[in-house]
Amino acid sequence: MYKAPERILLGHGSGGRLSHDLIKHFILPAFANPVLSELHDGARLTIDGARLAFSTDSYVVKPRFFPGGDIGKLAVCGTVNDLAMCGAEPLYLSAGFIVEEGLPAGELQQIIASMQSAALAAGVAIVTGDTKVVEKGAVDGLYINTAGIGRILPGVDIDARRVKPGQTVIVSGYLGDHAIAVMSERHGLTLPAQIVSDCAPLNKLVRELLTAVPAAVTMLRDPTRGGLATTLNEIAADAGVGIILEENAVPVRPEVQAVCEILGFDPLYLANEGKVIVIVEKEYNEQVLAIMRQNALAGSACIIGTVTEKPPGQVALKTMVGGLRLVDMLAGEQLPRIC
Repeated sequence: MYKAPERILLGHGSGGRLSHDLIKHFILPAFANPVLSELHDGARLTIDGARLAFSTDSYVVKPRFFPGGDIGKLAVCGTVNDLAMCGAEPLYLSAGFIVEEGLPAGELQQIIASMQSAALAAGVAIVTGDTKVVEKGAVDGLYINTAGIGRILPGVDIDARRVKPGQTVIVSGYLGDHAIAVMSERHGLTLPAQIVSDCAPLNKLVRELLTAVPAAVTMLRDPTRGGLATTLNEIAADAGVGIILEENAVPVRPEVQAVCEILGFDPLYLANEGKVIVIVEKEYNEQVLAIMRQNALAGSACIIGTVTEKPPGQVALKTMVGGLRLVDMLAGEQLPRIC
């Protein structure tokens, strides 16, 4: 039986099981409606015959600047990607800033310039927003909220209910780079130069894929908070299927794996900000991989697993020695404030 916490914990923002409990027992009962109940990366709406996607997210990453990106780039790419995961072409964003008194003006200018650059790269316009300044100590420098709206591409139906046994799980590239890059900057660690955040807008990659083979793709998700393991657990639970991953197929850079082994992290749970999980009908495997690998953001795209009947609602990892171990949803928080 669920027991409500007396206080909200940092782990409730992890994207893992505590986050799911917070949503299920606090938020959904108050706001329940058919659109919200889908719990995808964004809401899918039909207005006067137009199929639209709408999403919002808030960014509290610490530190604000890290190898490969900053909070501004992250805010734009994160919302663009959430819309893309709905099968939509992102069009317009809003930007809300909560600024702590004393933040250097030059730093704010740098972050805004980064947002401008990311928006241009994604082909979206920031068309409205808000700014609040609060007293020193009320926030940690700067928090950003972005919301976005996009048009769902013709013939596209991204829905967990379409995920069936026999389909294939593909990921667009190496996992865990973002989390390790942020952690290294946070703790002053010196890591190899190739470990930088993968933060990038995925909408053009997704559009290329969905334009070429719209019927082949049943599910899209970006494995952000909670990482690959949590995201696949969400899909398995929503679809009522099992997912079996091949350990030797999951792409993790040796440098990232080494850091994880030293610090006790599991790369399956590390956050990513420029990767996409694609679930496709098996007969389209080679075509989908060929399309993805032509894009610079998915040159290392690969098959990592299969959708199965069992274990229903769960994810398992086939180890390199041939055994199976269950891969549960993230329980707490490996790295807080990662996005």
